Amino acid sequence: MPELTVNHDLGYPIMTQTGLGRETTALLTKLGPPRVILCDDNAHVRALARTLARSAGAAPVLGFTLGERHKRLTTAEGVLDAMLGAGVERRDLVVGVGGGVASDLFGFACATYMRGVAYAHVATTLVAMVDAAIGGKTGVNLRGGKNLGGVFKDPVAVFCDIAALRTLPRRGLREGLAEVVKAAIIEGGEFFETLEELAPHPFSRWPWAGVVESAIKVKTMVVADDRTESGTRELLNLGHTFAHAIERASNYRVTHGAAVALGLRAAGLLALKNGRFSESEHLRVLALLALLGLPLQTSLPARAILAAMDSDKKRRAGSLRFVLPRAIGEVEYGVECTGRQVLAVLTRLGESPERFRARR
Repeated sequence: MPELTVNHDLGYPIMTQTGLGRETTALLTKLGPPRVILCDDNAHVRALARTLARSAGAAPVLGFTLGERHKRLTTAEGVLDAMLGAGVERRDLVVGVGGGVASDLFGFACATYMRGVAYAHVATTLVAMVDAAIGGKTGVNLRGGKNLGGVFKDPVAVFCDIAALRTLPRRGLREGLAEVVKAAIIEGGEFFETLEELAPHPFSRWPWAGVVESAIKVKTMVVADDRTESGTRELLNLGHTFAHAIERASNYRVTHGAAVALGLRAAGLLALKNGRFSESEHLRVLALLALLGLPLQTSLPARAILAAMDSDKKRRAGSLRFVLPRAIGEVEYGVECTGRQVLAVLTRLGESPERFRARR
């Protein structure tokens, strides 16, 4: 019997398991059972979705080609049409299986299908487990920027299958670790210190269930205080104003995790420039990112990244606002900065911090 952690802080269960067992099936049956299962169309995820379908009522499995470039309204329309073709009705449960893009896209489709059907997500990547699947944000990218189309719609349950992490390449784990480091900077203390202790060791030796649960704790704590991002939930965007602009400027060739790592370095540099952060703690963050094999330098032109910030959701009256660290364990949101300050920081991102080259 796998170990099971259930989080009720947000009003719905978040279950962390090593393998999807009887508890998953029992809860899905109680909630639904699922009318259809949507999945990212890759071999590992589709196999997991089919196993889940057999154990939870033989629901049909519908696969879709995903990825950040496919997180668009056209893909969402295809999901909606497929749900209609499968006979999904307003009282049905739909289950999605996959990573962060799957969570955003399938959640968006279910929030809008017939004005909303119940949705549960089975997270198969670290990004989805610690960030995307939790908190009720759904969305798609528009030509003008990332996640500009979307609604807040809570899932009815989230299942984090720790066993699925074994199917990810190192790059996939690093993608999620950027979000884990973000959560650890917000939390500070033992969480950040634990990551520093784990960073030199092979990923195969990491206690992934504990890492995931620590990151979930941070996210649920922040989201519970601000469900619709009208205030303190913006803390979870640490590094993300930079990251989303980097993704967009690269036409999504730079992955989300890589962009978040760069964004965390940029946020630290901007905080240093404004006298909000100590150099010793900034270097401590960079050292952790480097040990985890995450990038700290980009070849993208600084002005192209700055231009990509024009459509950021956190702008107010044309001013750019940032989430910046004051210390590891203390982060503030709504910090307005000048374009000149931001451009200087983006220029620094083109320079290699040599002492922090990755050791993996």
